[in-house]
Amino acid sequence: MIRPRALERGARIALVAAAGPLPDGALDRAVARVTGLGWEPLPGAHSEGRHGYLAGTDAERIEDLSAALESPDNDAIWLLRGGYGTMRILRHLDLSPLLRRPRPLIGFSDNTALHLTAQRLGVVTFHGPHPAAPELPGFALERLRQVVAEDQPAGVLPLPETHPHPQGLVPGTATGRLAGGNLSLLAATVGTQYQVDPRGAILFIEEVGEPLYRIDRLLTQLMLSGALEGAAAIAVGAMSECPDEGGPGLPSPAEIVLDRLGPLGVPISCGLPFGHIPETWTLPLGVRARLDAYAGTLEILDPAVVR
Repeated sequence: MIRPRALERGARIALVAAAGPLPDGALDRAVARVTGLGWEPLPGAHSEGRHGYLAGTDAERIEDLSAALESPDNDAIWLLRGGYGTMRILRHLDLSPLLRRPRPLIGFSDNTALHLTAQRLGVVTFHGPHPAAPELPGFALERLRQVVAEDQPAGVLPLPETHPHPQGLVPGTATGRLAGGNLSLLAATVGTQYQVDPRGAILFIEEVGEPLYRIDRLLTQLMLSGALEGAAAIAVGAMSECPDEGGPGLPSPAEIVLDRLGPLGVPISCGLPFGHIPETWTLPLGVRARLDAYAGTLEILDPAVVR
């Protein structure tokens, strides 16, 4: 995997809205957070655009993301938020500038589509929080800074103080590169050239706002398609804001994961701190890691960036 250069103090960060529109005040919040990390924010021309449920037209979002990819004047690209819309522009994007000048590409949720594209190029990218998020506490900012600014392995990732201990659903330990992202996007890209490659990987998944039956259906789709074949382990993050969780007679998200993915016969841990939660890890995609399912630990074995 090609690793980007570590971010130094004063690094220039392109801020791009490639998916859903930003609410009022969100761009100011993102700029303040980037500045607080000691970096210089460079918002895209259409960062506060709106076109229905999109952050501007496809052409405008393509323009901003392409400009950031091709520019010699930034050191990283940080997607402002998720929502929907990144898949719409994949065919019109050229991510090869990340091969010529590797830089951190940071984001998650709908921006899983960009990570899947970059993985096909062999470039390390970062499944991490969005700078325009309503909440982004110090724990999340430090986990991000550690993997994009330090050229040492992050080691065993710490749990937030108040986070429940992860559940070991299937015992075992596995080592492999990190791959995955948002469950809906992993399912939506099945059958396309952007489909996740799980072979030998620790496949991680997270989701937000989906009822229990939809989580079941998304996982079943991945299983039926063969999109999980060859995975070394499964790491499940937050299944946030599930509207019917705790309903009478209904399974928990963890029970659905075990029912659907248990037949894979690989280690599975559930409830790790990443996804649509404030105190989230940043995971470097394409970098080797080790999952101990019952201990509930994820260890980053290699540096994600270089000097």
